[in-house]
Amino acid sequence: MTGEVGSEAAVSVPVTFDGLFGWLHPAAGTRGVVLCGAYGFEQMAAHRPWRSLAEGLAAAGCPTLRFDYPGEGDSADLDEARVAGCVAAVRGAIAYLRATTGVAEIVVVGLRLGATFAALAGEAEAVDRLVLLAPVTTGRAYLREMRLRAQTIGRLPDGSAPAQEPDSLTVGGFRMEAAFLTDLADLNLARLARAPARHALLLAPETKALAANLGALGCDVATGAFPGLAALVADPIFSDVPTADFARVIGFATDGMAAAGPRPGGIAIDGRRNGLTGPGWAEAPVRFGRGLIGIRCRPDRAESAAPTILFVSTGMSVHSGWGRQTTDLARRLAAEGIASVRFDLRGIGDSDERPDGRKPLFAGDGFADVAAAVDLIAGAGGPILLVGGCSGAYAAFHALCRDRRIDGALLLNLYCFDWDPDQDLDQVIRQTFGSASTYAALLKRGATWRRLIRGEIRIAAIASVLARRGIEAGIRRLRRALRPGPLGGSPARLRPGPLGGSPARRVAALRRRGAEIRLLFSAGDPGLAAVRRHLGRSPGPADRRVGAPVTVVPGVDHNFGSRQAQARVAEALQDLLRAVRRAHATRTVAAKAAAPGSGLTLAGRT
Repeated sequence: MTGEVGSEAAVSVPVTFDGLFGWLHPAAGTRGVVLCGAYGFEQMAAHRPWRSLAEGLAAAGCPTLRFDYPGEGDSADLDEARVAGCVAAVRGAIAYLRATTGVAEIVVVGLRLGATFAALAGEAEAVDRLVLLAPVTTGRAYLREMRLRAQTIGRLPDGSAPAQEPDSLTVGGFRMEAAFLTDLADLNLARLARAPARHALLLAPETKALAANLGALGCDVATGAFPGLAALVADPIFSDVPTADFARVIGFATDGMAAAGPRPGGIAIDGRRNGLTGPGWAEAPVRFGRGLIGIRCRPDRAESAAPTILFVSTGMSVHSGWGRQTTDLARRLAAEGIASVRFDLRGIGDSDERPDGRKPLFAGDGFADVAAAVDLIAGAGGPILLVGGCSGAYAAFHALCRDRRIDGALLLNLYCFDWDPDQDLDQVIRQTFGSASTYAALLKRGATWRRLIRGEIRIAAIASVLARRGIEAGIRRLRRALRPGPLGGSPARLRPGPLGGSPARRVAALRRRGAEIRLLFSAGDPGLAAVRRHLGRSPGPADRRVGAPVTVVPGVDHNFGSRQAQARVAEALQDLLRAVRRAHATRTVAAKAAAPGSGLTLAGRT
């Protein structure tokens, strides 16, 4: 099915309530589950496994709702994020699931900070069962951990950590403002006044203290370790489903559940009300192509010839983007009259799996998913532009080369023009962006975790070790990338592909076609080596071949996660929009001049 997603389009149904966006996974049982995901970067990493848990619960007979917190993912914007707003969102999700599905019992499952929100919401709601997965027991311990993560995720190419702005904390592009930090510092689950549920399952590296507190409040508590935690929240590229842990969650959620049967009224979902609106924009989910999911963002006042932008998935990040910047940028553009679609390639976020089961990064057929998105918007009438970073820039570049309907592309930190399928993808990524995977190893050590949350570990010392390892791995990778191939040929990873010849030839063909390209890099990014090898240096030959300066931005990370970096992305996109509009206007005038009976002639036309 192509177009807006309705209740009949998929097993999971997009829903909105109280300004929040979510997915309802229908089932016939009378026990419903609300999933309260982690917060910020951790939920971006856990997004796809979290969806897998929702599907498993629904398959076991539990109608299940997962949703984005206020100001996160695809939910409505916020003037200021507060903990109370997140707790209220959990309560709203519980009320929505009851009203929509008619379930008689409620299970709430929370991950990390979401588990804390779930426990606080349970004090005021009739929750039958509660699952706490590595909950944040004290906000101060959580902030210590997040400050470490801020120094180890999104490091600059030289290994240093991006500068933090005063009175805020940015972790993997996700910014927590002063008011939210104050709320977090005051969080402490030891202060719960009443049992948040009759039965609870607590899976965490450390369970003794919280289990005792919950038991004293009259809660029947089962406990256990959480060995799959590190693989779940450490890194969106290598995030994996903790199968055994999730099986225990599903077993606890369904324990003693009555056999499914007909329920009065069934599930009542109005598929026409599954979008959100804001100042200058309106959004709705779309399903298209081969199981692709995205969010279409339309301006209140659209011009017939206005451009439409396709935001291509970067890495394994869900369509809302690293730090949620894609959602924010799409809505700002809509306020300026520019429509967009942000979508997940197959194998990412909410789109279907790839048939081959491999990661979609640098996939040889990734351009086909982009072409399907072009099919979706091709009738809009205006120019079509692509925006993608790293592997998303790779898919965008190959789609631009193949599809003449595309008028231009902004490519952020394009790693290579052609990927050698003989290369080990996981190995290259770990060597290039190793700090997050090293941090994952830290999370696997329960003793280290306990020392960290007690404040016994020097964060700066850990950060410096991770930075040094990242620099050394990056140098080794670059040396291998630039080593000549057999008989002095191109390095294996930078070999030109068969379509259209070398990268320089393809770029030249794009310019002859009238397509506009903008290349934007963080200073020192590994992708600059490919540009220099195939297009020449910048300033110089590379700029002349591309038709615009290859822009290098100092002091920003690979994902352009900071506010300053995102401002540079917005500037580059505006420059591309101006260039494409000029070219589109020129072609329109030329087409009218060439039309029979126009009375005009074109210079050089025969």
